[in-house]
Amino acid sequence: MGRLDNKVAIVTGGARNIGAVYARTLAAEGARVVVADVLDGSAAAQAIRDAGGEAVHVEVDVSREDDTQRMAKTAMDAFGRIDVLVNNAAIYVSIQRRPFHEISAEEWDRVTAVNIKGVFLCAKAVFPHMRDQGGGRIINISSNTVMAGTPNFLHYVASKSALIGMTRSMAREMGAYGIGVNAIAPGLVEHEGQSLPPELSASRVSARSVQRRQTPDDLTGTVLYLAASDSDFVTGQTLVVDGGDILY
Repeated sequence: MGRLDNKVAIVTGGARNIGAVYARTLAAEGARVVVADVLDGSAAAQAIRDAGGEAVHVEVDVSREDDTQRMAKTAMDAFGRIDVLVNNAAIYVSIQRRPFHEISAEEWDRVTAVNIKGVFLCAKAVFPHMRDQGGGRIINISSNTVMAGTPNFLHYVASKSALIGMTRSMAREMGAYGIGVNAIAPGLVEHEGQSLPPELSASRVSARSVQRRQTPDDLTGTVLYLAASDSDFVTGQTLVVDGGDILY
């Protein structure tokens, strides 16, 4: 028996890298998974099916309300319910760090449209289904850059800061319906889609209490905890998972 048997989970940004790890982890605990991504999620969904799980994929631009509504409809049509939403989709890797006064208004809007509005739209799309079935879990992926105040990254830091406030407000609004809303703030995660310069990797490792590289697998236990019944009385919280880099 898995901890998420008979549950249905949507993972945005689930086609590759950390999102695909979240999707596989939830599926391994029994969840039927919807891989939602602006990229082709067919391979990620197929990997889950090859391992004996159930999964579908849907192409979604989370900054577009019609797309997020179609995402929820895909989950309902395929599996009949929505129990977990992992709001993982974000613009990050493509951002070029620069002083805040050199960030264009267009770039600011592009980052916040996905990283803030996208989370709002996805939560809005799944809420009626969670409400009607009597509960659910929303997990927003923030970042420990919020606590660090990382320079030359203002639009990203602002967007991930917004998620912490949104998590608290959504938890207040949704608690009466049995819906828990929490956030995870990872540290700098190294994965096959993001190789760090050796000097940057070394500096991050040395700053941590647990002095090693952070990988996607370091986040899966927290995602499962927040998705499963273990966290029934936990909501509105932000869990920092960074090996003790930021002590928050």
